[in-house]
This record gives sequence, structure tokens and C-alpha cells, in this order.
Amino acid sequence: MQRRTFVAALGAAAVAAPAFADEWPSRQIKVVIPYPPGGPTDVSIRIVMEKVGRLLGQPILFDNRGGASGMIGAEYAKTQPGDGYTFLGNTIAMMAITRHLQPIPFDPDKDFQTVARIATSWGAMAVHPSVPAKTVAEFVDYVRANPGKVNWGSSGLGTITQLYGEMLNLEAGIKMVHVPYKGSAQATNDLLSGQVQVQFDSTVLPHVLAGRLRGLAMLADTRWPHKPEIPTLKETGYGKQGGDSWFGMLAPAGTPAPIVARMARTIDEALKSQDVLDRFDSGGLKPTYLDPAAMRAEIDTESKYFADIIKRGHVTLN
Repeated sequence: MQRRTFVAALGAAAVAAPAFADEWPSRQIKVVIPYPPGGPTDVSIRIVMEKVGRLLGQPILFDNRGGASGMIGAEYAKTQPGDGYTFLGNTIAMMAITRHLQPIPFDPDKDFQTVARIATSWGAMAVHPSVPAKTVAEFVDYVRANPGKVNWGSSGLGTITQLYGEMLNLEAGIKMVHVPYKGSAQATNDLLSGQVQVQFDSTVLPHVLAGRLRGLAMLADTRWPHKPEIPTLKETGYGKQGGDSWFGMLAPAGTPAPIVARMARTIDEALKSQDVLDRFDSGGLKPTYLDPAAMRAEIDTESKYFADIIKRGHVTLN
């Protein structure tokens, strides 16, 4: 009798799960953005999730909880019910970099379910015009001839903009000097004035377009439509495997799989709409959708990749 009751319950649950997903959402959805308003994570998530809300027929409440490199917002989101009404915007740094540099208040592999990768920021390796290099190969030769004299500016210790430089140092066998700043904009200002010679970031792009900086390579797996003559870094022979600056969506552990799947499909649909694509292009973004399984696989791969760079490059937050 107990066995028949158990089997019957399983069957009822199997039938109820799709129905539950069909009924969802029946009220407002909250999206936690673990960074301040106006930044690239906030902008990219809002563009897409506003469209998602319209497609699902429910408003989206955006809850910015910035601080501690995204850790404050993530710690809050992991405590929320897995009922399909709370989601967390996230970045590559939160899931694949910070965990190798310091203790973090959540387990990237257990506390959240991947929903979708949404977008990637266009970024470039750009140099000051005084640097006598027109290609990455020429730049590498220049640094080799001037070891310890070429500085690269980053947005801060342990950021992806530092790890790009560490990666090139390791792969090319060169010795650039890292200069960390409190944000990308400060680093770009000093690149424009020649106080640093190279930067790996998205903030250089307007200046590359204007001719104030020279773009040597795109930090992406495809060329930038606005400057198609600039090769990708991989095309130049430095095979960065992953590591693009992407943004995505997570759900607290325990969120029903049918709801996660429906949210992922709706994000994919939103990313194909022309109004979202137009806003992405003006914001320096491109859609790079991955479904939940592919996003999880990417996080696993990139976590190992960055752990290796951090270890070999002796990267610390001190």
C-alpha cells in the first residue's frame, strides 16, 4: 500500500510540474542585480529582463544590491525561496574568478542554478599612440625589448581586466607591469595621457573609434562590426579559451526545472527582438545566449582556466 501511494505521488508530481510552469508567473518577478545602477551588469540585465517581463506578462522588479564585487547581492539571493520569483544577475567574475582569490559567501556550484548566459561586452586590447606597434606581434616584440617598462592599466586587482594582461604575459613570455585602478574609467584616462601604455577593456572602444587609441585586438570570439579590420586576440595567436566579459542569469537552488527552462527560453526569445539588439549595439554589448546546461559547462571550463592564470601569475588581492 505504501509503495502504491509513493508511486502515485510521483506520477502526480510529474504531471503537476509542467502545469506549474504553465501557470508561472502569476505575480511580479524580482531580479537581484549585485552591482550599482548604471554599470554594465545593470544595463545589460535591465535591457533584456524588461523585455522578458513583457513577454511573460508580469512586471520585473529590479533590486540593486551592490558591494563587495557582487558578493552582497549574491549572498542575499541565495537565501531567497526557489519558487521562480527571484533571479540573480551575474558575471563571469562572480562565478569563475573571485572564488579563486578570496573566500566568498556562496558556492557557485551548489547555491544557484544556471538559467542563461545573456550578453557579452565588447572589449579591446588598446595601446597609446606612442607605442610603436600596429599589431599584437609587434607589441609583444616591443615589450620583450623593453621588459618591465610597459605598463597595463586595469579596473582593479583580481578583475578580468587584470587577468587579460596576466594571460598575455604568460602566453607570450613577456613582462608587462600591472597598474591597478579603482575602475576602468580611471585606467582609460591614464592610457589616454600615456601614463600607462596598454589596457584590456570595453572603455577603450569609443577612443579606438575616434582614433585617440590604437586597437590591436578584440577581446571576443568574433570581430567587432564597427571596426572589422581589428582581429580577435585568438586570431593573433594567443588562444584565449573563453574569458569574455559576459553577463547571465541564475536562480536560487531548488527552483523548479520547468520554470528555469521557461525563463531560459523567454530570455532567448527576448535576445532575438530588434529593440533589444539595437539597445545592445549602442551599449557596446552583443547577445551570446547559452542555455542552462551550456552555461554551467562554460562556468566550469572558465573557472579552471582562470584558476590556472591566477596560480601561475601569482595573482592576489593584496
